[in-house]
This record gives sequence, C-alpha cells and structure tokens, in this order.
Amino acid sequence: MPGIDKLPIEETFEDSPQTRSLLGVFEEDAAAISNYSQKLFQAMNRIYDAQNELSAATHLTSKLLKEYEKQRFPLWSDDEVMSSTLQHFAKVIDELSSCHAVLSTQLADAMMFPITQFKERDLKEILTLKEVFQIASDDHDMAINRYSRLSKRRDNEKVKGEVMEDVYTSRKKQHQTMMHYFLALNTLQYKKKIAILEPLLGYMQAQISFFKLGSENLTQQWEDFLTNIGTSVQNVRREMDGEVDVMQQTIQDLEQASDLYMPDPDPSQVPVNRNLTRKAGYLNARNKTGLVSSSWDRKYFFTQGGNLMGQARGDVAGGLVMDIDNCSVMAVDCEDRRFCFQITSFDGKKVAILQAESRKDCEEWIATINNISKRIYLSENPEEIAARVNQSALEAVTPSPSFQQRHESMRPSTQGRSRAARTSSVSSAGSETASPALSVLSLDTLVAPDTPIQFDIISPVSEEYAGQAKAAGQGRRTNPFGESGDTPPEESEDSILHQLFIVRFLGSMEVKNADSSDVIYETMRQILAARAIHNIFRMTESHLLVTCECLKLIDPQTQITRLRFPLSSVVVCSSHQENKRLFGFVLQTAEGMVDGPPVTVCYIFESNDDGEKICDSVGLAKQIAFHSEMDRKATEKKKEKDKAKEKQQEELSKQKQIEKDLEEQSRLIAASSRPTPPAPGADGQFLVLSNSQSEDSDAGVEGREKGESEA
Repeated sequence: MPGIDKLPIEETFEDSPQTRSLLGVFEEDAAAISNYSQKLFQAMNRIYDAQNELSAATHLTSKLLKEYEKQRFPLWSDDEVMSSTLQHFAKVIDELSSCHAVLSTQLADAMMFPITQFKERDLKEILTLKEVFQIASDDHDMAINRYSRLSKRRDNEKVKGEVMEDVYTSRKKQHQTMMHYFLALNTLQYKKKIAILEPLLGYMQAQISFFKLGSENLTQQWEDFLTNIGTSVQNVRREMDGEVDVMQQTIQDLEQASDLYMPDPDPSQVPVNRNLTRKAGYLNARNKTGLVSSSWDRKYFFTQGGNLMGQARGDVAGGLVMDIDNCSVMAVDCEDRRFCFQITSFDGKKVAILQAESRKDCEEWIATINNISKRIYLSENPEEIAARVNQSALEAVTPSPSFQQRHESMRPSTQGRSRAARTSSVSSAGSETASPALSVLSLDTLVAPDTPIQFDIISPVSEEYAGQAKAAGQGRRTNPFGESGDTPPEESEDSILHQLFIVRFLGSMEVKNADSSDVIYETMRQILAARAIHNIFRMTESHLLVTCECLKLIDPQTQITRLRFPLSSVVVCSSHQENKRLFGFVLQTAEGMVDGPPVTVCYIFESNDDGEKICDSVGLAKQIAFHSEMDRKATEKKKEKDKAKEKQQEELSKQKQIEKDLEEQSRLIAASSRPTPPAPGADGQFLVLSNSQSEDSDAGVEGREKGESEA
C-alpha cells in the first residue's frame, strides 16, 4: 500500500497557519470521504435489500412450485412429469432460497456491518471532535486576547494570575483536543481504505460461496485475488495499529511537558537562543487607525530568507511584511503593551512595531532579525556562524557610545585588564573575518587593548560652536543649525571628482598600526561584535561625498557637513572580504596635540552599494589629487624658471645701460678736459660764470660719478 499522509502531532502546540491549512485539507478530505461513504452505503444497502427481496422471492417461488400439484386447472389434466419437474425445480429453488438466505446473512455481517460502523461511529467521531476543537480554539483565542490586553500600568496580580491560569487551561485544552483530533484524522486515512475494501471483500466472498457452480479455475482465480485483498487489509490494519501506538505515545510525551502552556516562562529555566536565523510564531502587530489611536492584530509571523512574512489564520499563504536585510531592530517601550520591539527598514521608510508573548520570545525575535540583517542566513552553516558572532561578541571589548564615556573608560582601572581574554576572543572569531596574515600578526600591534568604541557621529564643529556660544555670553544669539557667521570657506566646487554614496556609520576606534588592511578587518570584527553583545542596532545614515580634496559626511536632511576628512590624511581604505557592503578607512590626524605623535583612527561604514566601489573612488580621488599636485609643482617650477629668465634679461639690459652710460660719461670727461677759448660777449668782452653756476655744474659731475660708481 502507498504511504499515508498524516498530520504532524508535534506541531499542534505551535498551531501555525501552515498546520491549520493542512488541517483544512484533511477536513475537506474527511468531508469528501463522508459524502462518498454515504453514497456507497446507499448502494450497498440497495444490494442488501435486493438480496433480501431475492431471497424472499425465491422462497415464495419454491412454495408456489410445491403447491402446483394442489392446483386444479379446469382445462389441464394431471401431468406427473410436469409435477415431478416442478417439484424438482421447487427443491432446487428452495435450496437456492436457502443459499440466498445465507447470502443475505453474510452480506449483513460482512458488507453492511463494516460500512455502517464506519458511517455511524468513525465519521460521527470526527464531527464531534471538530466541534469540540472549534470551541477549544475559540476559548483559547479569547484567553490570549485577554492576556494581551493586560496593562503594565494597572497591573493587578490577582487579575494577572486569573488571566494566566485561563490561558494555561484553554491552551492545554486546545492542545489536547487538537492532538486527539489529529489522531482521529490520521486514523481516518487508514479507516477509509478499510471501510471501502472490507465490505467489498465480504460481498465478493459471499458471492463466491454462493456461486459454487462456477468454474473451478475462475473460482480459484477469485479466491486467490480475494486472498490477496484480505492479506492487504490485514497489513493495513497492523500498520494502523502501529501508528496509533506511536501517536498515543507522542500525545503522552507532549502532555507531560507542562511548561509549554505557560505564556511567560521563567528565563532562568528556559534560556534564550540567540543563534537563530529562522523563527516563526504569533505576534501582535500594531496598526494605526487614526492620529493618536491604534489597534493590535494577532498574526502568525515567520522569516523566509531576508524577508519577514505575515499570515492570518484564514489565509492560504503568507504575505510580505517588510525586507529585513540591513534593517535595524530594537526593544521599545509601549504605553499599553509589554514585550514590544520595533523593526525599521534599511531606508527608514517602513517601521513595524510588534508584541511578543514573553520576554524570552521578544529577545529571540530581536536576535534572529539581527542575525538576518547581517546576512548570516546566506552562509552554509548559519547557526554555527551566528554562534561564533555571539561568542565573539561576549568576549569583545566593552564599547563606549560617546566621547565622554571614551575618556572615562581610559582610566587606569580599565587599562589593567588581562590580555589573555582578548587573545582568546581573537582565536575564536578572528578566522572568520580577518585575512590569513592576521593569524600571524599580533592583534595588539593593530588595535590597542581596551580601546573604547564610538558608535555615534559627534561632529567637532558642533562642539566648537557650542563652546563659542558659551564664551560669547547670553547676549549673543546662537544658530540652531550648528553654524556661525564666520564659517570657514567651502572647498572649491570646480573639483574634477564628485561622487555621492549612501552610507551608515557603524563605529570608529583608535588603532595602533596603519600599514595594511588587516587593521580594518580587526576593527570591523570588534565593532560588529560589540554592537551584537550590547544590542546596539541603530545606525546613523549619511551621504559620503568623495572629492579630490576631502571626504565629507553630509546630513541627508539638513545638508550640513557632519565630518570632514582631508584626503591627504586617509592612509588605507578597504572593504570586507566576505560582506562587500562593509568598508572602512584609516585616518591619521594630529588630534590637537602640539608635540605628540599623530593619532590613527579607523572608521567603519556600511553602504547600500558595493564597498569596493567606494574604495576605488577614494583611490581615484587620491590619484587625481596626486597628479594635480604634480602638475601644480611643475607649473610652479616653470614659473620660477620664467621669472629667473626675465630677471636675467633685466640684469643684462641694466648692464648694457650702465655700459652705455659709462661710455657717455667718458666722452663727456674727455670733452671737458680740452682747453676751451673764452667766448666773447656781445659787446666784445668775455663772459664770466657766476659762483652758483659753477657749483651747480660741479654737483652734476659729482652726481654722475657717484651714479657710475654705484652701478
């Protein structure tokens, strides 16, 4: 016989929509079996009635044939042959009447009794269990609804105890009823075959015993066939008995686990599993019905890959609720509900607030969605990798979410922590994200021990302007956007490269070594581990602008520059080896120190695009900046050469002018040294120069000589 489909009794406690859908299929099958069995019963009942009628008619025929000889026909004379023949026929027919009576009895026992018992006992049991299960399911839904409406503000212990007891009783009743209902439906799959085959077997055996005058070969063939059918029926019956025993044992085992019915189990007795990458169960979803009003709907939610699916109890299949790849999830405090958590999509456009049944269930949902958001489910062994991440998170350094806590964490008490624990955490999780060379290098040469981690973007500009506003006094008006009137000039807008990327800031920490990309991998490992262990899932989204002068983190809403990194300070930029959406770069800054060494900080981001593209863009910007600097130096060198050449030409022209002046001066001196006859006057007398004129001429000569000496 082929395998029998059956309902999984182990999933009755979960009561998922898939189980309810499968139950609906079995209920439809039971209804079809009931309809078909009713028709088959009517047909067999007609055979039985016809057989009884045939037996009675045969007996009446035999009686009439026996009374033939007592009949007096006016026109017929006594015919001994006819009478003896009819008596012989009467005897044969009487024997046939006896056979028909035996056949009627066999049909009643072998054909009508099994199908009547199946119709009146088994099918009615299914209907009764269905009604009882429906009542138990409705009572459980009412108890769960009452339990979900418990307010934490008006928490009455007596009412809470009554509600929890009601949930326990109704859930136990529903579970037990559902298990017995599943048992009856599974058994029905065997009984329906028995109920069809056994009456037919009885009918055919009765007919074969009735038709003894048939062919021996044909009779032997029918007997062999019926023997095989009878053997199959016995095998099915034995298999049914074995399955019934197994299902009864399963029901007993599940009934002994009384903790299944408690809505909020003790976390110390039932630990939270944080290594899940798939989860399913009922949650209450919050739906807004107005500006301030909202309603809660109970649905069955389950994860499918990187999607969160929801399914109502009457739906055939689940529908997409939201994409939880790269999403953020956190526990939230609702005024009217407990155990709530919020899921925000990667773009921040979709938010879902859900309520779990217990604190354990809430923490497991948060851990599962967090593991899915990291795309751990795409690996070959997702649960093993999730366990490694959580283990490394437990052993990771304690992060500090702000600069203030960063300085507090650098006190001597925290710096004296043992280095052995740090080495063990690296050996457990370092092989997953770091390169093979990282296993050889000492991690202390990459990241300083007990280094605090910064998870938020705290712009130095905002702190500077806050200090300026404080120093200016109460009379000065501050800019609410973190800007002032004397803002530094913006970079030139004629840059060759302008590329914009959407990124989310994961964290930054000070590092000791910036020689290779291994320091970026180790920083990624520590920041992701610290986020996982401390349930820090919120990330600040920014626009990363890559230019030839600098890298800027811009607020996407206000367009204010949060951070500015000079391109010359970027030492190394690299993406993650496995998760290409993670990237980081190492920055060397002076940190405001005059004589101290430069501070090296590693920044880690997550992007919507491939991280290698951003690293290639940064590399291209550095190449363009390098070539621009080389061109600028070449231009300056050419200008210096041209300037030197012009200066040389000017010196040559001055030298020629000086030589020309010297020649002219020599000619004048030679002319002045010759004896000159006195010039006669108009009246025939000599002209005599005055003393002032002679002094002026002497001064002119001395001036020319002095100029020539200086030249």
